[in-house]
Amino acid sequence: MITMRSDIKQYLVVTGNYWAFTLTDGALRMLIVLHFYQLGYSPLAIASLFLFYEFFGIVTNLTGGWLGARLGLNKTMNIGLFLQIIALSMLLVPADMLTVLWIMVAQAISGIAKDLNKMSAKSAIKLLLPDEAQGALYKWVAVLTGSKNALKGVGFFLGGLLLALLGFQGAMAVMAATLLLVWILSLLLLKKDLGKKSFKPKFTELLSKSASLNWLSAARFCLFASRDVWFVIALPIYLASSAGWSQSAVGAFLACWVIGYGIVQALTPALTHSSKKAPPAAGTALHWALVLAALPWLIGLAMLFSGEPLWALLLGLLLYGAVFAINSSLHSYLIVASANRDGVSLDVGFYYMANAAGRLVGTLLSGWAFQAYGLVACLWISGLLLLGAVACTWALRRCQTSAQVTG
Repeated sequence: MITMRSDIKQYLVVTGNYWAFTLTDGALRMLIVLHFYQLGYSPLAIASLFLFYEFFGIVTNLTGGWLGARLGLNKTMNIGLFLQIIALSMLLVPADMLTVLWIMVAQAISGIAKDLNKMSAKSAIKLLLPDEAQGALYKWVAVLTGSKNALKGVGFFLGGLLLALLGFQGAMAVMAATLLLVWILSLLLLKKDLGKKSFKPKFTELLSKSASLNWLSAARFCLFASRDVWFVIALPIYLASSAGWSQSAVGAFLACWVIGYGIVQALTPALTHSSKKAPPAAGTALHWALVLAALPWLIGLAMLFSGEPLWALLLGLLLYGAVFAINSSLHSYLIVASANRDGVSLDVGFYYMANAAGRLVGTLLSGWAFQAYGLVACLWISGLLLLGAVACTWALRRCQTSAQVTG
C-alpha cells in the first residue's frame, strides 16, 4: 500500500509537470500561427517556422530515450521544462528582432523540450505499474494522453486570448514565469532515479530491432502526418481568411476541438470495451484505423458538393476528432505495453521519433498544399496517409498473430 501511494504520488507529479508544459506548448503554437499570419506571412512561410521544431523533435525522441535510460527520466523531464523556459524567453525580444531564423531557433529548442518532456512522462507510467497490471496501464496511459490533449486545447484558446490581451511579448513573459515555478516544484518532488537503467545502454541500441514496434511506429508516422496536413496550418488560416473568423474565435474553436479530442482519448478504454483481463491488441487498432481512413474523403466530398462547405467542415471535424482520438490512444497504449521494461525510454523514444517525423511531414505538406490547392486538397492527402496507417496496422496485427502462434 505504501508503495502504491508513492507510485500514485509520482504519477501525479509526472502528470502535473506534463500538463503545465502542454499548456504553454499549445499556446505557443497558436500565438505563432496567428501572430505571423497577422503580419502577412504566407501559409508556407508560417509552416517553415515550425520546421526546426518538428525536425529536432525527431532527433530528440531518438536520442532522448537513450539519455533517459542513462541519466534517469526525472532529469530528462526537468531538462525539457528548463529548455521550454529558454525558448519562451527568447521570444521576449523586441518585435524587430523576431526574424525568421531567430524564431526557428527558439522553436528548435521548444521542439527538443516538448519531446524530452513527453517521452519522459509516457515512459515513467510504464515503470510505476507492475507488468501484470495491463488493464490499469491502459487506463493510466489513456488518462495521461487524454488530459494532455484536452489541456493542449485549452492552450490554443489561451494563446489566442493572451495575444489579444497582452500582445506577443506579454504572453511569452507570463508563460515563462509560470513554467519557471513548475520547474522548481518538479526539481523538488520528482523521484531521483526514475527510469534509470541498471546498465548503460550503447548508442547503437537506439534503433528498434522489433518488427512489431517498427510497424507500430510506421502507423504512428502516417497517423500524425494525416492529421497535421490539414490541422496545423491549413485549418486555422482557412477559418481566419475564407471564413473570416477573428483570432479569438479561431483559438476558441481549435481549443474546443482539442479538448473534446482529449476527453475522448481519456474515455477510450470504455469506448473500445476493453477490460483489465482483455486489453486491446492490434486488431482493435486496425478496426478503428479503417473507420478513420474514410473520414477525410467524406469531409472533402461534403465541402465540394454541399451548399455549406464551412458547416460540412466543422461537423466533419467533430467526428474525425473523436475517431482520431481513439486511434491515438490505442497507439499510445500499445507502445507502452510492448516496450521493454528495462530501458522503456529507448522503445518509447524510437516510437515518438516516428510521431515527430509524421508531424514534420504533415506540417510542411499543410503549408504547401493549402497555399497551392486549398483545404480540400489537404483532406485528400490526409486520406492517402491514413491508407498507409491502415496498411501498417494490418502488418502489425500479422506480427502479433505470428508471435502468438510461435509462442
